[in-house]
Amino acid sequence: MALGGNALLERGEAPDSEIQEKHVLAAAEALAPLAREHELVITHGNGPQIGLLAIENESDPALSRPYPFDVLGAQTQGMIGYWLVQALHNVARLDAVCVLSRTLVHADDPALAAPSKFVGPVYDEATARRLAAERGWRVARDGARWRRVVPSPEPAGLVELPLVRHAIADGTTVVCGGGGGIPVVRGGDGGLTGVEAVVDKDFTAELVARELGADALLLLTDVEAVQEGFGTPEARPISRISSGELGARSFPAGSMGPKVTAACRFVDGGGRFAAIGRLADAPELAVGTAGTVVTP
Repeated sequence: MALGGNALLERGEAPDSEIQEKHVLAAAEALAPLAREHELVITHGNGPQIGLLAIENESDPALSRPYPFDVLGAQTQGMIGYWLVQALHNVARLDAVCVLSRTLVHADDPALAAPSKFVGPVYDEATARRLAAERGWRVARDGARWRRVVPSPEPAGLVELPLVRHAIADGTTVVCGGGGGIPVVRGGDGGLTGVEAVVDKDFTAELVARELGADALLLLTDVEAVQEGFGTPEARPISRISSGELGARSFPAGSMGPKVTAACRFVDGGGRFAAIGRLADAPELAVGTAGTVVTP
């Protein structure tokens, strides 16, 4: 399952540790029943967190240049992974481990030249455009507000997947691929080098679920279900739909679009079903009685 970054820090909230840990604790309480009964692999977003670290780095006078995004991604993996493992232990007394994960991407991926992934806090349009001019950012509309965008290449593999398999076989709940994983490219000598990008966590979650042969992929967010006609008076939730029907419809690239694409990829690749819905409804999503259930 994939936890959205906004499930850990809601829009407009101060990014204080205490606030985020409160949300992580609520997430652990929602996931504990599933973790007791199933082999559970958890990925998570990091958009708000990595954006905040990037801002702090850019304004830190002790640094001659800010830390690159692959390093910031590693920092957020450790922070959020620690919170999740700690909460799962305290709430459900589960054996859980965070696997610091690198995600292989292709150096010639055109997405590296076309920023599209939202990171950091939200702004009004004027503030966003001013910050973009001052700091060399790219910004885009995210719903009614504006945010920074960075490159988001497609994941081609999770380097640490064999370690994840071993942990699952040992009966351990695994947190991996946080923030989509740390993006790396493979050189001609086989070495790996970090990339200035953020991989979409929903795409990485789908890749991991497919590679592990998972039965179900749960994409957890802050909305009850995918809506047809979202933002219009005719909006209505979609409860059950085939991947072909869902994939033929259009959804915002920066929010619901990746979740829809990931769900369709998973079931088309052999998964039993995918579900998109609220974190609080995770147990119901796992049996297909809540959210939007996507079938082959």
